[in-house]
Amino acid sequence: MGVIRKKSGARGTEGGCKYICDVCSADVTSTVSIQTARFACDGLPAKFRPKVRIHCADLECVDYDLCVPCFSQGNSSRDHKPSTHSFSVIEQHSIPIYDPDWGADEELMLLEGAEIYGLGSWADIADHIGGFRQKDEVRDHYIKTYVETKNFPLPDRADPYDSSLTDEVPRDEFQARKKRRIEERKEAQKNPPPAAPKQKPTASGPTCHEIGGYMPGRLEFETEIHNDAEEAVQHMQFDPGEGNMNPRTGTVEPEFELKMAIMDIYNSKLTGRAQRKKSIFEHNLLEYRRYQALDKKRSKEERELLNKSKPLIRITNNTDFQALTQGLEYEHNLRQAIAQLQDWRHHNIGDLKTGDKYEAEKVLRLARPAPTGAFDRLPGSRPPKPPVQTETPQSVQQLVAPELPERLKSSLRPASASAATLTNGTSKSAAHTTSALTPSSVLPNNNRSPQPNGTNVTTNGINGSSPTALLPRVTYTPLPIPGTNPLKLHPNDASDLHLLTAEEKELCSALRLLPKAYLVMKEALLREATRQGGGLKRKAAREVMRLEPPRSHRVWEFLVRGGWIGRN
Repeated sequence: MGVIRKKSGARGTEGGCKYICDVCSADVTSTVSIQTARFACDGLPAKFRPKVRIHCADLECVDYDLCVPCFSQGNSSRDHKPSTHSFSVIEQHSIPIYDPDWGADEELMLLEGAEIYGLGSWADIADHIGGFRQKDEVRDHYIKTYVETKNFPLPDRADPYDSSLTDEVPRDEFQARKKRRIEERKEAQKNPPPAAPKQKPTASGPTCHEIGGYMPGRLEFETEIHNDAEEAVQHMQFDPGEGNMNPRTGTVEPEFELKMAIMDIYNSKLTGRAQRKKSIFEHNLLEYRRYQALDKKRSKEERELLNKSKPLIRITNNTDFQALTQGLEYEHNLRQAIAQLQDWRHHNIGDLKTGDKYEAEKVLRLARPAPTGAFDRLPGSRPPKPPVQTETPQSVQQLVAPELPERLKSSLRPASASAATLTNGTSKSAAHTTSALTPSSVLPNNNRSPQPNGTNVTTNGINGSSPTALLPRVTYTPLPIPGTNPLKLHPNDASDLHLLTAEEKELCSALRLLPKAYLVMKEALLREATRQGGGLKRKAAREVMRLEPPRSHRVWEFLVRGGWIGRN
């Protein structure tokens, strides 16, 4: 083979690809080495010696390269035939084409590495490029050159006739700058900064780490995943020339194909093992005691939810996984809080303090032993088992507590409402919306009815200085429609009934309107009134609600008398 992939143990080293002559094994990557000079022809001009290699373009030779001296003397090896095979003269493209600090050869290696390892594996792509390129540097260059361009997906200087950058930075100056950069980074790597002291000892004793069978010094486990993968290849041998084509059949021997298939399976197992170990180290799963202490604070449902989401560790980083699990836990707690509030509403509980008292009495009632009768004292009878009490997470209790924690108050309170607040922590403008969408039994005594729209209160986006006259709040008793009976509303039959005030419930009952339909029409009227400056005509309100005149007029009159909208 004429190509050697130089893989190093540490990231950010020289790495890259190395081209060697298949005859004399001389390095023909960039410059003439000692071996090439030893085999060089005395009559060969000096301008053809450096930075040139001969690549066989025939289909029979795969990655076959020759140095210039061996090519000039007609030397060959293996199946290469100099007299009949076509060839290509390849020169090192160490000139800038897209970026002043990146050569064309590095651009080719960048695209080849992205094709081999996939976008996102910037550390592997940087090792593939070589030249002490860092993964952050490679990622930033790819995004700047190939993504953030005007001619996406092509770079800005994709025109083959555009030689402005090559003329601006000559070849000699670019190569000198590249050599200087490599030498500086190599020298900096020889003198690295002092490493941080290790938190845990590197010995592999059982008392030096938390995970049994883990060896911190080697970053390995005593029992790895696919632990028996090496048994299939431990006795495999490859003879010289075993992979060549059979001249009689024109194909490769089946035994060699079987060996290569086994090697592919072994490499896939090694890749899976490395990916799992990478996930363990990235998510800090070795800190078993810390995660065990966190699990003790979670409820049973939260632990089950976390265990179901653990397979996603392999495809997410630590930050995204933590954000995902926190969001899932918060959603689970919200669902439990909503279910508890719905249970309270089913039992006609209208405020949070009464609900808290109900839950306390419920716990006492469940803990009370069942009364025993006359037949329960017989020898064959067994007392019934006490019911299992469900564990309510602390976070769920905070969501339904009468006094919200400060962190929830700060997250729920708008930023503009911090200047003017009421006694219950809500602003004056928010009090109108809360009173319209919350049952009167939930509000405190001083906020059981909507606040009047006076001149000093901001409502519907306007203040008292608006040209639209807002009427003061007047008690309005809706009259039923002639020839119809009032609608009986019950929480079990009419959804969203708890969001209406007592007057709104009376209005919906008299006009035979469902609460949900009334709320939709009310929101539409408020939006239209805000758009027209706070006032709304009766005809415009009828067009918005799309109701027959008797009911639409009564709804409009109710909102005007209540001070929600103005009369134009």
